[in-house]
Amino acid sequence: MSSGIPEWMVSVYSSPRFEPYLRHSGGDVARAVNLYHWNVMVSAAFYGPLHTFELALRNSVHDRLSAHFGQEDWWNRAPLDNEGRRLVRQARARCRRSATPDDVVTELSLGFWSALVARRYDRDLWVPALHRAFPGYRGPRRTLQDQLYSLRLLRNRIMHHEPIHHRHLEADHAKLYLVLSYVNPEAASGIKPFDRVPEVLLVKEQVCRGDLPPSF
Repeated sequence: MSSGIPEWMVSVYSSPRFEPYLRHSGGDVARAVNLYHWNVMVSAAFYGPLHTFELALRNSVHDRLSAHFGQEDWWNRAPLDNEGRRLVRQARARCRRSATPDDVVTELSLGFWSALVARRYDRDLWVPALHRAFPGYRGPRRTLQDQLYSLRLLRNRIMHHEPIHHRHLEADHAKLYLVLSYVNPEAASGIKPFDRVPEVLLVKEQVCRGDLPPSF
């Protein structure tokens, strides 16, 4: 690792984590450090919109499938694949013994909810019920599946503290609001006043140059 990085950063963040930032910054240590912290800034800014998106998605899907199967623990009747059943078992195991369906819903991952839009569930879930969880959407299921998959990848990178600075974050941001508007347009418009992503995107170069201190 190049010299100039504060010792505590090397100890806490590790040299392997810093190496991609150094490469992206052409070996400029100061810029790499600033880029790392800007990556934390923009990841933190995305957390709020992603939080709303994930809750809106799972609650809408849960409500539609509960109504369709006539019970809140609809996963006991739905024809889930092996992976879906495994994720439900894991969610139950993380709950207390007297877990309610709401407890299980809380423990199920974004991967579980987004996978329900996959082709294998087209006939059993999407056509009869699940499309109603996205009242603002009029396109093909496959396009929505791809959008959900992309947002899940973004969410997972953020939650696992991975680099996202190299992504087309403006497009990611627009996609997040687009899909949220399919589920709940009022939520999409309601969170915009609190959303810091646009302003953080605007100051990327200032932070990386060192003209503006990072804040997160």
